[in-house]
Amino acid sequence: MSEARDVVAVILEDHRTMEELLRRMRSVEEDRGAARKDFAALLIAHGEAEEAEVYPALKRFQNVDAEEIEHGEEEHHEGNEALLALLEVEDVGSDEWDEKLEELATAITHHIDEEERTILNGARENVPDERRAELGEVFLRDRAKHLKADCGSIDSVRAVVRAH
Repeated sequence: MSEARDVVAVILEDHRTMEELLRRMRSVEEDRGAARKDFAALLIAHGEAEEAEVYPALKRFQNVDAEEIEHGEEEHHEGNEALLALLEVEDVGSDEWDEKLEELATAITHHIDEEERTILNGARENVPDERRAELGEVFLRDRAKHLKADCGSIDSVRAVVRAH
C-alpha cells in the first residue's frame, strides 16, 4: 500500500497544509489574501469530502467512536462559520482581520487536535490498511471535485454554512 493513498496520511497532509496557511495568514510579509483563498478552498473541500466519504465509512467499523465522528462534523460547521466571518473581512491588515483569524485558528487547531487523537487514531487501530487505502482514493477524488467547483468562494462557503 502506498502511504500517500492511506486516508489517514492524506488527511494529516491536509492538516499540515492548513496549519501552514494559517501561519501565512498571520504574517504581514505574506500575501494574506492568497493564503486565505487557498485555505478556504482546502478547508471546505477537505471537510465536505470527510463528511461525504470518510466519516460514514468509519462509523461502520467497530471501535471507531461514532460520537467522536458526529462531534467532528459539528466542529467542521464551527470552522466553516469562522471561515465565512474571515472571508467577509475586506482589509487583511485590520484589527477585524486579526480577530476573525484568531477565531478561525482556534476552531481549526482544536478540531485538528481532536480529530487526530480520536478519529484518526481509531482508524489506524481498527480499519484495515486496504480499506484505508480505498478511502484515501475516494477522499482525494471527492476533495478534487469540490476544489474544481471553486468551493472556497464566499458564495460557496455561505451555501455550505447554510446547509449545515
